[in-house]
Amino acid sequence: MKIRRTDLAVEARELWQEGAGQAARLPGVTAEEGNREGIPVTTVRILDQEGEQALGKPRGNYVTLTLDGVARREEDIFGRAARAVAGELERLLEGVAPDGLVLVVGLGNRAITPDAIGPKVHERTLVTRHLVRQMPEHFGSFRPVASLAAEVLGNTGMESGEVAKAVCEDIRPACVIAVDALASRSLDRLCRTVQLADTGITPGSGVGNHRVGLNRESLGVPVIAVGVPTVVDGATLAADLTGAEDLPPLGDGGSLLVTPKDIDSQVSDLSHIIGYGISLALQPGLTVEDLDLLLN
Repeated sequence: MKIRRTDLAVEARELWQEGAGQAARLPGVTAEEGNREGIPVTTVRILDQEGEQALGKPRGNYVTLTLDGVARREEDIFGRAARAVAGELERLLEGVAPDGLVLVVGLGNRAITPDAIGPKVHERTLVTRHLVRQMPEHFGSFRPVASLAAEVLGNTGMESGEVAKAVCEDIRPACVIAVDALASRSLDRLCRTVQLADTGITPGSGVGNHRVGLNRESLGVPVIAVGVPTVVDGATLAADLTGAEDLPPLGDGGSLLVTPKDIDSQVSDLSHIIGYGISLALQPGLTVEDLDLLLN
């Protein structure tokens, strides 16, 4: 049986349960449900090597926020979603010096809409490093933040990991927040989920084009990954819709990826929420209204 493809820890856990039976105990993994700002939050913790082997992901904390309300345009959903992302991100940033420089790295190709989450979040992030250094009398209370749209190998001739590593060696951040598009196994989570993880990220994983990873080992500092599933693998989707055990043969469409028809507006909404969420987490004295004034 071929493995259904997903970058989400919560889905990897579901797939393991489906294969082993709902009553089976998943070794080395814990999960808990919560709520923040009226938004469901699921935290999956991979505790040891046994858990890593079961889910196929490195040990660490994976936080999933379900943003169904964004598509329904619920009351104050943008503000609530941004604050929820900020609150969960603050938890993962515990241990990082509150005044330490943070580098936000937007991964992906801005010319391909499902892969443009990272570059668009870069545009929605409040950068303050230059202001703190040049005008400390006005911005000394802000955390220094730098942001980078790393682009892709085909556009720059450089791996995004190489670009991020070079910048880290020069400016020496206390932490990196890397943002990228992911793949889901389910239409229900497509563009309705944000995953935060303290394990780093592998650029291109969402489209099956794995590159050099951005993590503590490669960059020398903690790396928080923020991802949004914008595509579903065609074979995985077909198997889920038909209930088949094996992934169906798709011939030349074996690398087919499916994305929503309104992906442009959904990517715009989610990059807005994530950019604001990152900025609120890094500048806890600000509000959504403050960011509207500073970024628009």
